[in-house]
Amino acid sequence: MTGFRVRWARTSDVPLIQKLIEPLVQERILLGKERVVFYEAVQEFRIAETDDGTVIGCGALHVMWEDLGEVRTLAVAQEWLGKGVGHSLLTTLQEDARVLGLKRLFCLTFEVDFFTKHGYAPIGESVVDPEVYAELVRSTDEGVAEFLDLARVKPNTLGNTRMLRLI
Repeated sequence: MTGFRVRWARTSDVPLIQKLIEPLVQERILLGKERVVFYEAVQEFRIAETDDGTVIGCGALHVMWEDLGEVRTLAVAQEWLGKGVGHSLLTTLQEDARVLGLKRLFCLTFEVDFFTKHGYAPIGESVVDPEVYAELVRSTDEGVAEFLDLARVKPNTLGNTRMLRLI
């Protein structure tokens, strides 16, 4: 197989991101989103692509609060699993988080072993102070609702593990 690199996403990558994650949406591993949501968040995404330009992975970093971010939509093409693509994407997103000044990264995942190997640990209910919680609960972002473990998103998060890492 050829090598790969990680780069910032472009708007032209949005349909490719959707195609890449569709099997995971069908398996209920990732939540499906409307294309407009991906365009609105394209600047949060990193893309892994082969030397010939084939998109083989993606991941996003979403800022939630002054010191807190979320790793979202981390996905790797089936044939590239176990070849370091997920590791490279996550490492890049963590570095992006450091550059932004974030101190903690959250993820909601079925891939507990993968994230544990990268320093994440399962978390309980209270991860933020009550004042921050009161601010975050105002967000319309589904990922923030999942982080807060709000009742309205529980059907979407059944079986997932909420994990956190200090960076």
